[in-house]
Amino acid sequence: MAGDKKNKKDKKDNKSKKKKNKQKKIRTLIVTKSVRGRAQGGDNSAKSIVFLGVLWLSLFLAFAFLVTLIVTTLLDGWTRLDGTLITEFPASRPERAGARPAILGSMMVIGFTALFTLPLGIAAGVHLEEFSDRNKWYNRIVELNVQNLAAVPSIVYGLLTLGALTAMGVDNKNIVAGGAMALSLLILPVVIIVTREALRSVPEEIRHGSLALGATPLQTLFRSTLPSAVPGIATGSILALSRALGEAAPLLILGGLVFVSFDPNGLLSGYTTLPIQIFNWTGRPQEEFHTLAAAASILLLGLLLAMNAVAIVIRNRYQKRW
Repeated sequence: MAGDKKNKKDKKDNKSKKKKNKQKKIRTLIVTKSVRGRAQGGDNSAKSIVFLGVLWLSLFLAFAFLVTLIVTTLLDGWTRLDGTLITEFPASRPERAGARPAILGSMMVIGFTALFTLPLGIAAGVHLEEFSDRNKWYNRIVELNVQNLAAVPSIVYGLLTLGALTAMGVDNKNIVAGGAMALSLLILPVVIIVTREALRSVPEEIRHGSLALGATPLQTLFRSTLPSAVPGIATGSILALSRALGEAAPLLILGGLVFVSFDPNGLLSGYTTLPIQIFNWTGRPQEEFHTLAAAASILLLGLLLAMNAVAIVIRNRYQKRW
């Protein structure tokens, strides 16, 4: 018995010695490669240090300008960030003016934009990623066009919507449906790309396992793949809607109203949005309207930050690590 215990102990000691020797060899190899890399002009070379310095300087300058802009806007508009701004209609006297129609118009336009865009964009992304044959030339053309459309300036989508409404015989272009259509075209390529990236992040083993258990491709999509990709899709879609919330150019092309004294009440109703209202107030000569514009900018920034915060919470809470 004593001999067996001694043999077991010797075996454990030999294993631990081998493990330590292996770790020492790995550390020696890493240090040797690091030293060689630095000797050959690696991380500590003059070019790398200069590039890193320029990179940090660029980031610092951009961040400094952003902070300066936000702080200046806060200081200018803080005095008018009150209940009047939210509950009152625009007026010729700045002390009585508010942005109620612009707030309601922004909410309504973004709501219909999400309703028009998300089902179509997610369905298109799912088809391109899961079911389309990438060897077909027309599928490759569609993928290329989607990627290119994501970088097109927003005013181009305003012109496209203007032409489409004219072709359909719509006389009044400044309606909620027209604005939602323009913003839907703007963010549709982004939603498609985000959906594809989210589906691409799901491991192939999930699909193979579901198919091996007898599920059909559609069952695999709705019960395995798509639920796993929902956090990424939701995050990207909210960020795309945040971009649409801050757009004014395509809506101005459609004849966006800069003075609205009524609440929008449907798809065919006239409207204005916060960016258009801010554009109107900044063009006024009175300094009080500039203060109103700064206050409305703070409100718009708060809405954007809230939407981005929701996207971050969804990503952090529901994202899976594979």
